[in-house]
Amino acid sequence: MAGVQSKEEALMIALSGATHIGFPFRLDFHSEDTTEDEAASIISKLPLTVKPVLITYLNDAREIYGLMKKLGCSIVQLHGKVTKEEILHLKSIDPKVEVWKSLVINLLRQDDAFLTLKTLDQFVDAFITDTFDPDTGASGATGKTHNWEVSRNIVLKSTKPVIVAGGLTPDNVYDCIKTTSPAGVDVHTGVEGADGIKRLDLMEAFVKNVNKAFGVNV
Repeated sequence: MAGVQSKEEALMIALSGATHIGFPFRLDFHSEDTTEDEAASIISKLPLTVKPVLITYLNDAREIYGLMKKLGCSIVQLHGKVTKEEILHLKSIDPKVEVWKSLVINLLRQDDAFLTLKTLDQFVDAFITDTFDPDTGASGATGKTHNWEVSRNIVLKSTKPVIVAGGLTPDNVYDCIKTTSPAGVDVHTGVEGADGIKRLDLMEAFVKNVNKAFGVNV
């Protein structure tokens, strides 16, 4: 799950059964949920069952790694354009860093996602799909779904795990998983109330339906 505004919200996400929490920073569109210092404090208090993920548009390896160290993350989701050389540089700085690359699904430019997949498949640890909103220009955290058959094709073509995101909610995540057969799913706005705060009931329902789709008994 992505987007945390407080320690209380982060712990609530952990209690819901989520395995990862995304912290978006150095963005090109959305505003940040907390300061970097606040996020570092929240991350330091997370249970070991939940892994923090830096989500960022940074594309310079040293800047990325510096922010990861400041926050206390070993996983980074690179959401903007980044070269294979910078990914290799990041891995050379710290081979234990796990790199996820976003593949933003733009219905008018679907080839872009597949080109990125082909170019970076051997250099990253995982991919995560998300939705472009042509009305606002936002790539992700739009609350909008995309054509899941596109994500399904990405899952089939990728040699790495693929996480699916984009407009997912407790009501549609089961169908999404059954359609795309991903390695995992991610949610941001789909488990928030009207005030933009995560709701425990929605998060628990989301996780329950994810487990049901994957055939996990908890």
